[in-house]
Amino acid sequence: MMKKKVSNSKYVLEIINLSKAFGKNQVLCGVNIRVPRGTVMGLMGENGAGKSTLMKCLFGMYAKDTGTFRLDGKEIDFKSSKEALESGVAMVHQELNQCLNRTIQDNLFLGRYLTNAGIVNEKAMYKRSLELFSRLDMKFNPKMMIRDLSVSQRQMVEIARAISYNSKVIILDEPTSSLSERETRKLFEIINNLKKTGVSFVFISHKMNEIFELCDNITVLRDGLVTLDKPIPKTNLDEVVKAMIGRSLTSRFPPLTNKPGEVILKVRALETKYKPYLRDIDFDLKKGEILGVYGLVGAGRSELLECLFGCRTIGTGAIRYHDKRVLFTTPKEAMDHNFAFVTEERKVSGMFANCNLTFNTCITNLDKYKSRTMLINSKMNKAADLQIGQMHVKCSSRNDMILNLSGGNQQKVIIGKWLERAPDVFLMDEPTRGIDIMAKYQIYELMIELAKRGKSIIMVSSEMPEILGVTNRVIVMSNYRIAGELETKKATQEQIMRLCTKYL
Repeated sequence: MMKKKVSNSKYVLEIINLSKAFGKNQVLCGVNIRVPRGTVMGLMGENGAGKSTLMKCLFGMYAKDTGTFRLDGKEIDFKSSKEALESGVAMVHQELNQCLNRTIQDNLFLGRYLTNAGIVNEKAMYKRSLELFSRLDMKFNPKMMIRDLSVSQRQMVEIARAISYNSKVIILDEPTSSLSERETRKLFEIINNLKKTGVSFVFISHKMNEIFELCDNITVLRDGLVTLDKPIPKTNLDEVVKAMIGRSLTSRFPPLTNKPGEVILKVRALETKYKPYLRDIDFDLKKGEILGVYGLVGAGRSELLECLFGCRTIGTGAIRYHDKRVLFTTPKEAMDHNFAFVTEERKVSGMFANCNLTFNTCITNLDKYKSRTMLINSKMNKAADLQIGQMHVKCSSRNDMILNLSGGNQQKVIIGKWLERAPDVFLMDEPTRGIDIMAKYQIYELMIELAKRGKSIIMVSSEMPEILGVTNRVIVMSNYRIAGELETKKATQEQIMRLCTKYL
């Protein structure tokens, strides 16, 4: 491997007076950021603050309006992602863009296949893949199909791909949003080891604890402006929150004021027919309750919600809803019984990326806007405007393409589309994934308000504080089985983690 030539510049990356607008929407306003060599810079801000737009301008995905980028002291202006990668700037996006029907090694070498006399050299790629995974202490078979990996495993493959370019700067956009605690620890170890070799990172995250643990410096954006730029030891949580939202946040979670009532859903001895097999699933859900589901990655949490929503085939067992036996074989049957499902991967299964907010808000409830065989646009527009306001979606209008919104605002639209159906049971898989601290608080308030109105919620979350902060009870899963059930106000993190490993 060729040794990198190190510049004398103190800063590996400089962003000077950068501005970017989409039509009349000014997203970035004269942003100035400097990243010292061999450091991790934390980049924070509310959804829509301009973080991802800033990085996409750097990476050649968007054309900047004004401003300058410098890499190792030299002015740069990438016109494509390929040019950025070849120049030493890599980016791992929050929403994974992988070829699901290709192998891990194919995805690692996309756009740069190793060849011999013009023929793809599979053996060389396999060897290089093994060497990369060995160096990063990742255990993957390069011949596995990407579609057979969990979301967290796919995320680790994408991180390995970025590192494989021997980059000077690696941008990580919400890299831990789908990682387990163990995988997060491993990622931090990799980052700290690469820092020692002079590699710099821009770490975009909404998780305050990770920013303060991992980063050397922090920059906060609000409405396209830099509102805080300090070394981590010289700031604190309150100052960062105030820089993000313009005021202090007195509590991370709203008061849990809902009062669960009678049992409305009973699940007994449930097992799935096909792999991965859920086994011996027994639990109850009460009216007006927020029930948390926790477990390590691969414990079966998402599979449980998919099973309840008719996305997976039940082999044996029984589900009783309002004392009537039900067996949903399709999501439509679940929806007809007033169930709603906010999926983990919003880009893959939660939204129509190339459609506007009105379409995405109304798609689950089209019968409501029909007049015989015609859809009434005025009713659909009214519904979209209502949900945009209720969910505090940052957008220009209901005609915006949902793909052009930040990840957090996309999530708000997805939750809003289900609110339009007024369901009685909400299945929420990582509903606050990749969402800023204020937006999370708003969703917590919404969940509690729904529960107070008698709606029932089953929420899967990988964040222990979230599980302990907004649920009434928590069931813990281990190896596709329920390992235990705890009353949240009496539960401890130690109890939950012990249950997580019960059947491993």
